[in-house]
Amino acid sequence: MVKHGGDAEGGLRRYHAIRVPLTAAAPGMEEGSSSDPDLMADADVSLLQRASKLISSSTAAYHSKPASFWYLLALSAGAMLTAFPASSLLSRVYYDAGGQSKWILSWSAVAGWPIPALLLSPCYLLLEGASPTWPPPLGLCLWYALLGLLSAADNLMYAWAYAYLPASTASLVAASSLAFSAVFGRIIVKKNNRMGLATVNAIVVITAGVVIVALDSGSDRFPGITDSQYAVGFALDVLGSALHGFIFALSELAFATHLAAAGNNGGPAPSSRFHVVLEQQAAVSLSAFAFTSAGLAVFGEGFGAMGQEAAGFAGGKGAYAMVLGWSAATFQVGVLGATGVVYLGSTVLAGVLNAVRVPVTSVAAVIWFHDPMSGFKILSLVITVWGFGSYMVGNSGRRRQQNVQVGN
Repeated sequence: MVKHGGDAEGGLRRYHAIRVPLTAAAPGMEEGSSSDPDLMADADVSLLQRASKLISSSTAAYHSKPASFWYLLALSAGAMLTAFPASSLLSRVYYDAGGQSKWILSWSAVAGWPIPALLLSPCYLLLEGASPTWPPPLGLCLWYALLGLLSAADNLMYAWAYAYLPASTASLVAASSLAFSAVFGRIIVKKNNRMGLATVNAIVVITAGVVIVALDSGSDRFPGITDSQYAVGFALDVLGSALHGFIFALSELAFATHLAAAGNNGGPAPSSRFHVVLEQQAAVSLSAFAFTSAGLAVFGEGFGAMGQEAAGFAGGKGAYAMVLGWSAATFQVGVLGATGVVYLGSTVLAGVLNAVRVPVTSVAAVIWFHDPMSGFKILSLVITVWGFGSYMVGNSGRRRQQNVQVGN
């Protein structure tokens, strides 16, 4: 307490006492605040206010798009997270049951090209404002041919990878497509593929999960696989993942350049033009089917090898036909989902979901094929989910800021 001299009255000197706080006031506290218990709960109130603000802004972001947009995006994401793991597991079933041809396996992936073509007619009838874009212009046909050729090469690389790598390991390596998707999306498309902190964090975290399981990949290596074969499978898996991200970026560029122009210039919303996803996938799959069929006939074992494989396939010809048939169906559904995510979202979002399917495939392999589930794989599962959540939370916040700026 410091004493200051005051006024003298009647020979007496009066003093004023001023209390000096022992510690500085907490930052952000208003003048005159005290240590009242009600005021001590300011931090809790602030957290509640932040949570309320987050919920309200998320609700506003949800209402900024029509409900059909979110339904289609959820359906596309669900197709990716279910059909792609099923297709990967069927590739392992093919090899384990006696299949040996990489060309036949890659051919079966694109043999389901009529599936998106058959879905087009209901879309034309049910979707308001949906109209065929056929016959496509020459430039769009060249895009379809290029994407078909790249898809055929990508499928062949993955067929080689699954011949030498376990399903869990091959899928974990394939999660590296997230990094390639982010880079190619930023370089080729740029729009909707900004490399923000949340995106970089998701890439680093999910890639770390891939590396963690890769360190334990030798524990479930197939018997009889040499080091050189394993290295070839690993390298082709990485190259296929890079090509996968490149295809995502080119698909988004094709949408932005040729198909989604009307939606960006005051035309129909993307959800009402979702039929263009089926149109592109039908044309690209048909192109890939043509390239793969030519490769099987010229460079592969030929179509006659299917009968020979079916004769020695575990379960007989019926099982062989079912494995190839379901491979075709699941792959087409997965690619349709991925193309839908690219169209409605972005290349980076498709890459993130493509990486999230990795733990789904690993867990499914443990359940159906009794693959060992080590601590490394469990840790990778947790890290991958964390990275996906980081991307969704961070980028949803960026979208909310963009919506606020547009509204102002």
